[in-house]
Amino acid sequence: MIEPLIDPAMWKNRFTLGEWNTHASVRTSDNDYKLPTDIEKQLESQDWFPPVLLPYLSHPEISSADPAITKRLCANHLVNFLHYTTLLEHRIVNRSVEVIIHDELEFTIPQRMKTAALQLYTDEGYHALFSNQLAEQVIDFYGMTDRPTTHRRITRLNHLIDRTPDKQRALAWFLIGFVSETIIAKDLREVCQNTLVCSVQEMLSDHMADEARHSRYFSEVFHYLWFQMNDEVRLSSARQLLEILFIFFESDQKWLERSLRSVQLSKTAVQQILIMMADPQTHILRTRSGASSTIQALKRADCFKQPEIRQMFSNRRLLDE
Repeated sequence: MIEPLIDPAMWKNRFTLGEWNTHASVRTSDNDYKLPTDIEKQLESQDWFPPVLLPYLSHPEISSADPAITKRLCANHLVNFLHYTTLLEHRIVNRSVEVIIHDELEFTIPQRMKTAALQLYTDEGYHALFSNQLAEQVIDFYGMTDRPTTHRRITRLNHLIDRTPDKQRALAWFLIGFVSETIIAKDLREVCQNTLVCSVQEMLSDHMADEARHSRYFSEVFHYLWFQMNDEVRLSSARQLLEILFIFFESDQKWLERSLRSVQLSKTAVQQILIMMADPQTHILRTRSGASSTIQALKRADCFKQPEIRQMFSNRRLLDE
């Protein structure tokens, strides 16, 4: 186990989720996240998911079609997002938290950090529960038969772990959790700025409040660990961070094709949208924009003071020269 190379006093008041008993949604929220009885009326002016965040909805064949097509595509996206969230919280984020709780990392782990990790683990289990419950209601509302069973992003992250040497695997899990939690807090802020069906708005708002605290926690833990790494470990971690970031912003082409075909779009429109979403330049821009909170956390930890690391991120266009 690696001993701290920094003064533990500077971290004395870190690694908390801040009044968890009175702030965590699992402890305090009264929302039941059930679809409202006037759901049809709400859908006249509100959305399942913000259309502005789904660029393919601007395709002429969709924008000129019956508005019900856009509503259904937004519902498809919401169900996919909620299913992904359930998988992410259980199989990815909570696994990354376990490596902190159970001393799997080769670093000295303060008890305060472990306690907060256990609280975060509890939060994520609740997020998986309410995401699954809401997804099931939307599935029932539309009578969806093509239920999601897996998610490309989860599969890709698991493959990354499988390729990682055993000795480095715990740190890789933590890095995935760090990226996930700094990204999702930003994602949820953007989603919640829109007017959505009330139960969706309530669920995402509760989730966002928790994830803001989780993002701060993971950023602090990352900072703490980074200062204990030698240059070699920092370089290998930076390479993995880049791979993880780009995985998080890949387009799930198979799911998107199924979603588009469910509303009977023409083959030409489907292919045009798939090509647009898979464009490498678009992927870079999506990653650069979506990862801004993660990049800021890396800057606060002085990651880019190491020239090789700064060059790596610049070469992938996630950092300006």
